[in-house]
Amino acid sequence: MLPDLSIDGVLIPGLLAVAVAALALSVLTSRLLASLGLYRLFAARPLVGLSLFVILAELMIRLAPLFEK
Repeated sequence: MLPDLSIDGVLIPGLLAVAVAALALSVLTSRLLASLGLYRLFAARPLVGLSLFVILAELMIRLAPLFEK
């Protein structure tokens, strides 16, 4: 279970924080793939972007216990 984050007294659900971080990482990864020209290897670019988001979010959820106090 992901704990809630408290930023100046405002509680943010842990899953929302993971989703925002995964979205940022997937956008960066997508731009890297586009700049390297690797998107031409895939048939559906939006599907690759969605898959990157899901994979990164799951990876961050699985690795979250390693970063807890």
